[in-house]
Amino acid sequence: MTMIEGMTSIDLGSTPSLEETTQDITDAVPDELTESAEERYERLLYRAQIEDLNEVSGIGCLYQSGVDRLGRPVVVFCGKWFPASNINLEKALLYLIKLLDPIVKGDYVIAYFHTLTSANNYPSLHWLREVYSVLPYKYKKNLKAFYIVHPTFWTKMMTWWFTTFMAPAIKAKVHSLPGVEHLYSAISKDQLEIPAYITEYDMATNGLHYFTPVPQTSNS
Repeated sequence: MTMIEGMTSIDLGSTPSLEETTQDITDAVPDELTESAEERYERLLYRAQIEDLNEVSGIGCLYQSGVDRLGRPVVVFCGKWFPASNINLEKALLYLIKLLDPIVKGDYVIAYFHTLTSANNYPSLHWLREVYSVLPYKYKKNLKAFYIVHPTFWTKMMTWWFTTFMAPAIKAKVHSLPGVEHLYSAISKDQLEIPAYITEYDMATNGLHYFTPVPQTSNS
């Protein structure tokens, strides 16, 4: 009995309550894992505005080039100049947000040139899914057309997969075009600033004046 009584008299100290334990666990979780999608985007937008993104902007693969025939800003993306296997993809996402955030407040279009790209220019599906999940609804809603110029089997497969399983809402907005001149129905030639290698490849592949554009006259 003396031994038992001695054991029961040992001071075990104070035991944390369930609330305290839960709070400790919550405090240990990084903010990135508990924030909402809106909060995450706002955090990335803030970083995009204050961080040095010259290593991405200097590549020249993503920029605005005039407006289309309906007055909507045109965003150009040159696949060949995007070094997916040799670039900081987080900074690439930040630069995309910095460029597009003021544009996507209204209607806009994207012209993606797949001309002369290689496997080194292809981002992973994981990164594409992350980008799509980060961007708010206004990016998808206000995108009125996504033109893919000089498509290949890879772009057609990726487009089918992405618009079928990830972004069915934009499927009708994606248009694959075999040549640059097909763009002129939607975008006036003097509004489209693109690198010389694209037009040179286009002429070598399709010839001169192979398409007579019919300008758009109403919203799609």
